[in-house]
Amino acid sequence: MVSASVARNIIGIIGNVISFGLFFSPAPTFYKIIKQKSVEEFKPDPYIATVLNCAFWVFYGMPFVHPNSLLVVTINGVGLVFEFIYLTIFFIYATNKGWRKVSLLLFIEAIFFAAIILVTMLVLHGTTRRSLVVGIICDVFNVMMYVSPLTIMAKVIKTKSVKYMPFWLSLTNFLNGVCWTTYALIHPFDIYVLISNSIGAVSGLIQLLLYGFYYCRGENNDDGVELQSTSQVPISECLPDLEA
Repeated sequence: MVSASVARNIIGIIGNVISFGLFFSPAPTFYKIIKQKSVEEFKPDPYIATVLNCAFWVFYGMPFVHPNSLLVVTINGVGLVFEFIYLTIFFIYATNKGWRKVSLLLFIEAIFFAAIILVTMLVLHGTTRRSLVVGIICDVFNVMMYVSPLTIMAKVIKTKSVKYMPFWLSLTNFLNGVCWTTYALIHPFDIYVLISNSIGAVSGLIQLLLYGFYYCRGENNDDGVELQSTSQVPISECLPDLEA
């Protein structure tokens, strides 16, 4: 019989693979930017938000904050690398106004992140208190990223078309949420990974049901729609998605 520890690691590895796919999914968009040598109307905001989300999950997974969270650290570390690559490409091809905006936002994020680290390490003692504070912050960012498709769902209902809701992204988000929710439920229980990813699983399920409803009605014109910001997936990761 497989032990809880082995089962948890297997689920976590599967979650890492799914989350990796989510982080990699914007690559075609950035390839297009490189090819055209212009960011055009591309918005970097989701990637800037994902940087902070991943950074907090990496910090959360540290042994001195929340032990036994190596798989949360690995995928969010990978997520950070991807996001910085994407933003570097944006820096190269953006206008002066564009890269100044990104620089300012990243600077603000860095100050906020550093402040949380200092408070956590100097004021909070013990992994229980540190997990509580950092875990809540991670959940806030992760939930925000998971519920961000609400605007897309509203548009689907309004237009009665799934044109703006890519099926595979919705399915992957759902599987990502389910995977990390399962991971969190296996000993050692992780309430903070559970909260945001269970919400993500429900959000993904609603998206799939909505897609199926309007697809069956014949409103399935989702061809030719380019997804610009699939990276805004939490993972708790960067879970995810990103948790991851």
